Amino acid sequence: MDIVSRVKNIITTPNTEWPVIAGERTDPATLYTSYIIPLAAIPAVCSFIGLLVFGIGPIRLGFGTLITLLITQYVSTLVGVGVIGFIFAKLAPSFGGQDDLNEGLKLAAYAATPSWIGGVFSLIPALGIIGALFGLYGLYLLYLGIPVLMKNPREKTVIYAIAAIIVAVVIAVVIGYLQRSFIGF
Repeated sequence: MDIVSRVKNIITTPNTEWPVIAGERTDPATLYTSYIIPLAAIPAVCSFIGLLVFGIGPIRLGFGTLITLLITQYVSTLVGVGVIGFIFAKLAPSFGGQDDLNEGLKLAAYAATPSWIGGVFSLIPALGIIGALFGLYGLYLLYLGIPVLMKNPREKTVIYAIAAIIVAVVIAVVIGYLQRSFIGF
């Protein structure tokens, strides 16, 4: 399936798209090259452009700082989705599901789709929070995708989703801290 159709389907018809995704035997390399790498670039590139054009209020960051920010944000996203996918897979048996790294990565990647698409709002830094709010829909996608991809009983999905979200938030905070430490602000 092409990337545009997948994005449209996972956002607009997730209940029918998750079973399609579950039936695909997509290895991590293919998922990264065909889906994660292009979509994860949206927030990083849009943030770069927005900060270059508008700055942060009266503050203008240097071009080198912005390039460093772009690269670290992008690499952090690529690493983060892999780590989160790994954790989703390892959590699955605790909730009656199957430990499957490919399915965990697919769950992490496709649930992140709204936040990546919402990254376009970072073209205007003041609107960046709107893009972040798109990630809330990703939590709903995660909830819908867990029983389909990780094969856990539906009655354990809420608690699995809560555990997965807590772990994902902790990972995001740690990666964000490391990213800011690397950049220096």
